[in-house]
Amino acid sequence: MKHLTAPELALRLADTSQPAPILLDVREPWEFQTCHIAGATLIPMNTVSARQQELDPDAEIVCICHHGARSMAVAAFLERQGFGNVSNLSGGVHAWAAQVDGTMPTY
Repeated sequence: MKHLTAPELALRLADTSQPAPILLDVREPWEFQTCHIAGATLIPMNTVSARQQELDPDAEIVCICHHGARSMAVAAFLERQGFGNVSNLSGGVHAWAAQVDGTMPTY
């Protein structure tokens, strides 16, 4: 699995020469309501295995959580299921708020 820093993801999202990756936010709904990266799709960690068919196994997927641990577990799970282009956002939305978007609420 690849690991992206928040600044690397910001650069990737700004690159319009490529299709945008799926931003898979695996946090709980209350966390997502508190803050999330624009364009992210919420599929809480405990529902990913039941909902994985909603994801394109050939698409670029970036897994996101609060600090990066849950998303790393989900990224590893997706890779075991045959998803070929999965990354984990190191530091999660906390890093995004600290390094990319200082206006994002934190918790």
